[in-house]
Parts: sequence; structure tokens; C-alpha cells
Amino acid sequence: MSSCFLATQFMDVAYRLKIEDKQKTGGSIKRLFTPHQSSPSDQGSRAGAPQERVILKGVTGIAHPGEILAVLGPSGSGKSTLLNALAGRLHGNGLTGTILANSGKLNKSVLRRTGFVTQDDILYPHLTVRETLVFCAMLRLPRALPRAAMVAAAESAIAELGLRKCEHTIIGNSFIRGVSGGERKRVSIAHEMLVDPLLLILDEPTSGLDSTAAHRLVVTLGTLAKKGKSVITSVHQPSSRVYQMFDKVVLLSEGQCLYFGKGSDAMRYFQSVGFAPSFPMNPADFLLDLANGTSPFLFFLNELRFNLLQLLALCRFQLLLQLFVVYLCELLVVSDVGLEGSVCVCVRLIS
Repeated sequence: MSSCFLATQFMDVAYRLKIEDKQKTGGSIKRLFTPHQSSPSDQGSRAGAPQERVILKGVTGIAHPGEILAVLGPSGSGKSTLLNALAGRLHGNGLTGTILANSGKLNKSVLRRTGFVTQDDILYPHLTVRETLVFCAMLRLPRALPRAAMVAAAESAIAELGLRKCEHTIIGNSFIRGVSGGERKRVSIAHEMLVDPLLLILDEPTSGLDSTAAHRLVVTLGTLAKKGKSVITSVHQPSSRVYQMFDKVVLLSEGQCLYFGKGSDAMRYFQSVGFAPSFPMNPADFLLDLANGTSPFLFFLNELRFNLLQLLALCRFQLLLQLFVVYLCELLVVSDVGLEGSVCVCVRLIS
């Protein structure tokens, strides 16, 4: 790429997933637990009808170089799907919308300068931090580079991610004692930093970390962003000081975008539309409550909506009753009952 900066813009991104019914007619364990079997004609009519699930519904946003774009939302809101779409990992007719890199479409040169850090750390537990990064550099960097240049790239990543103190410590796993959770996550980020990405995408890098380790990790991401890189990360439940480090925020709920803008303006925006916390709280917690629909104000709105529907139904009934009474009065006046008799009948109906 000729440009040393990468701005990623996504407009009306939607993703639909078709789920096919793969029930077999015989030999299925599910049949043992099914109390009622439908007729063969019913099974044949439903066999070729795949179901469609909408995961993303018109999400729009932009990530500029030097900024951290945080994707917030509860579990199942579509955060990982959006990151996979931005990283060019989703293909097929189910993905619609526009994803641009520096006002151009995603191509191989852009994807080669895009780093993607998955949620699960897949590392060799018996290798040290330095051995892991040197081995990764030999696999990912061009073969034309000499060995000394590959080792220098690994050393640069170790220094940039603050792994100098643990470079000779093994990675470890649940059975072998090794580096800490925050250091293991920084090693995964160093994997992607070997290719010097212009766009760095991370899928919930702070999951499983305490607040201090999560803050240190986001500080590291902020340092990388200040060097001109675009950082897009999904965060499940950040602390208040971690939230303050986000330049922009995308709030997702069931695949829909509830908010996109500056992180510092999110609370003022929701207050302007009538959603405000009853006491000072972490902005991220309040946004997640809104996305989950568990905000106390939302409970009040639901109860108010139910009461208004009941009142509307009552008003409609009263209106229909009044129209019926007027019609009945006119009918009785025209007949032989007379005015006094019609008034008595109407009073009895109303009472």
C-alpha cells in the first residue's frame, strides 16, 4: 500500500445466516427424546425450507487512524460478527453493505496489513515468549528477509508490547505455570504486530483479565493507536477508566446499532432522548443496561406503555358506547317511545 494510514468505514453492514434443517429420518438420537413424531408428509414439506437468522442489521461507523473504536454490547449482539466482517473474514451472499478502506474496497494489500487478534489465545505452551515470536516471525514474514531481520522484528514487538521482563518465560497453560493472562494477551497482539498492521482488530482482548490488567492492555492499545494505527476492539464490560480511553463507541443490541459517536458524548446523547441514570454510574454499565433492556427507566416506559394501551382501549369503548347511545336516542325519538322514554333508556345503558 502506498498510504501509511488506513481509515476503515462501514455503512449499512448486515449479515444474514441461513440455518438448514439437517434432521435425518432414521438413526438419530434426537428421536429417542421426541415424544411425538410428525407424519412423513409434514417432514417432507419442512425438509427443504432453511431458516434465516439476522445477526447484523444496518450497522454504520468509521475508524480513523490514531483512534480506538470500541464495539460494546451484550453477548449475542453481533460484536464478533462485525469484527469478522471488517477483517474480511466473512464471505457469501449473506453479507451486505459497504466496507471501505481509505475510500476503496477491501483488497489483498489491505488485508495483508490488517491484524486480527482472536478472543482465544492459541499459543504453544512450552515455548518462551521470545521463542514464540521468533518462530512466528519466520512463518509470517517474507522468506527473502534474512534471519537477523526476522529476529529484529520479534525483538521490536517484544519492546513495543512491554514483554521484556517475561521474554524468557514459557507461555504455559492450565496445567503448566507460565506468563500471566495479561502477558499472554500481549503476546497474541505481538503476533499481529510482526507484520506492522495499519488496522488492528481485537475480539474482546480484556476478557478474563482483572481491571488493572485490562487497563494496562488498553493503555498499550492507545500507544499503538498514537503511532498512526486504527484500532477496533470489542469489549464486553469495561471499567470506567477503560471506557474513558475509547475515542469512539459503537453500541449494539440484537444486531442493531443504538449509538455511534464519541465515547464522551454517549451519556449526553441518551439524556437528550430521555434515558438518564438515576445515580452516577459507569457509562459502560449504563449503555449495556440499555442494550439489554434492563434499565430502570425502560421498565418504567414498558409499564407506562401498558397503562396507555389499557387507557386507549377504555377510551375506544367509551367512544363506541357514546355513539351507540346517540344513535339509540335518535331511533327512539323517531319511534313512538318519545323523548322521555328514550332518555330513561339511555341513562340505564350508561349506568
